[in-house]
Amino acid sequence: MNFSKRSGRLSKQPWFQGVLLLACVIIAMLLANLPITSELYHSILETNMQIHLFSEDGSVNLLFPKDMTVEKFINDILMVIFFFTVGLEIRREIAFGELSSPKKALMPVIAAFGGVIAPALIYSIINHGTEAAGGWGIPTATDIAFAVCILSVLGEKVPVSLKVFLTALAIADDLIAILVVALFYGGKINFILLVIAFAVIILTVVLRKTGEKRMAPYLFMAVLVWGLFYYSGIHATMSGVVMAFLIPAEAKYNKAQYYRKRKKFTAELDALNSLNNGESFPNGPQKYYLRQLQHIESGSMDMTYRVEHALSPWVNFFIMPVFALANAGVTIPGVEYFNIFTDTIAGHPEFGMVGLGIFLGLLLGKPVGITLFSWIAVKLKIGAMPDKANWPMFFAVACLGGIGFTMSIFVDTLSFGNVLDHEILTSMRDAGKIAVLMGSIFAGILGSTLVNIVYKLQKK
Repeated sequence: MNFSKRSGRLSKQPWFQGVLLLACVIIAMLLANLPITSELYHSILETNMQIHLFSEDGSVNLLFPKDMTVEKFINDILMVIFFFTVGLEIRREIAFGELSSPKKALMPVIAAFGGVIAPALIYSIINHGTEAAGGWGIPTATDIAFAVCILSVLGEKVPVSLKVFLTALAIADDLIAILVVALFYGGKINFILLVIAFAVIILTVVLRKTGEKRMAPYLFMAVLVWGLFYYSGIHATMSGVVMAFLIPAEAKYNKAQYYRKRKKFTAELDALNSLNNGESFPNGPQKYYLRQLQHIESGSMDMTYRVEHALSPWVNFFIMPVFALANAGVTIPGVEYFNIFTDTIAGHPEFGMVGLGIFLGLLLGKPVGITLFSWIAVKLKIGAMPDKANWPMFFAVACLGGIGFTMSIFVDTLSFGNVLDHEILTSMRDAGKIAVLMGSIFAGILGSTLVNIVYKLQKK
């Protein structure tokens, strides 16, 4: 069997992305800690990505900002595309899916807020008054890829309604995490550039209202907004989410236009075929009409669907694995580095206990917050329990919400900007990444174990 066909089929399995990300985490950890690869790994990430045009007066950078390293390119440019697809997914769910009505959206949204507030409180209590206090946003996110991966392995043990609930919760969680990053983890705000960015956004809205459905103008606007966000102090990845909500959701051709055009070109194609002049199919004129048919089929699907469909494989199987390779490579001097329960950063209590706050936030704060807020919503009759679910199974599935990974590591890379000592800053972020990995692994194990226990008890 052809390898590409086999790998293509494998990539469609819901667990494959989670397995791929986990493999990239392991590879990154090995690259960062093996003596023969450690120096090369870090030097590649720190490589400056600039293209210069040299002249007698010096040089001019043609492409990237002057501080753009490989690591920043991944986190500030490639991740924009990730957030763009997240924005498209959120938009689709609001329009047609689990967030399409207040009744559908309320329960997972309330649960998502609980899953943000409780971990943030746990982390803040542990690190109150220390330099690490600003990292409260790290344990607040849920990684949908790993959660879906584990749910697919658990199969029929989890009711379908709870799988849908967790997916909707993760989407709402992503939206909250995006707002957290935008509001609390950006830089110093340049309001002039921000006003220009909003002017470009308004211009994009006007462009959409005029009926413009070509992709090129929106792509140009998206790049412009990214640059303005990047230099204004709002984290540049937010431009991806903003633009995802601005591109047209309407198709170029409606139903009547599609069938009329298809009938016309199909008739022309049939007429050519009837001539049967012995040429192989398709000949030149036939290729023209086949391209026209392909064009109207593409134009009958809205731009949001076409863009998301085109980007998803790149995001799931290139951008996210590359992000994991670049950000999960934590240098571990010794086994004691995993002692997140008692050790402080570099032995300095004033730098807090980053690892403990994140670990407990993900492992305990997430399921407790999700379950507690959902229980209150049900009791107040503003939310409804998912079909065929009960509280023990609900809590077990809520534990899977503690799998933070991608978004938690991303927030970690933005945290602790108030720490001026580069060595201490690196230690805090490395401790955060280790805690994210440990908390996510334990949350996955705990959730899976509880699902199996509850399922067996219910079968008796």
